[in-house]
Amino acid sequence: MARSYSQDLRDRVIDAAFSGKSARGSAAHFGIGVATAIVWVRRVRETGERTARKRGQPPHSKLDPHRDFLLKLIEATPDMTISELLERLAAERGVKASRSTLWTFLDRCGLTFKKNRARL
Repeated sequence: MARSYSQDLRDRVIDAAFSGKSARGSAAHFGIGVATAIVWVRRVRETGERTARKRGQPPHSKLDPHRDFLLKLIEATPDMTISELLERLAAERGVKASRSTLWTFLDRCGLTFKKNRARL
């Protein structure tokens, strides 16, 4: 993943755009993407905010509010598959989630569904 541009560069592009250059001209002058410069200048005009926003996904899941429901369901039926969990979640809670979302959620809870052939 690429790093964020420095605050110094961000300020120079914004200042150039406010001193008479267009956002596109500022982008060309400083060697950054046109869309990036346009977004920076628009944000300053609309909100006055010059700093970079936090990157990445928020550290929560859409399944967090249903944590107790899912864990109780797994406790009651430990051999339930992910597909069955998704069906029950949709039927009883009206929440649609992908397999990877549920897998990541369960992994964060310390649960896995890998079968150990030695115990079969």
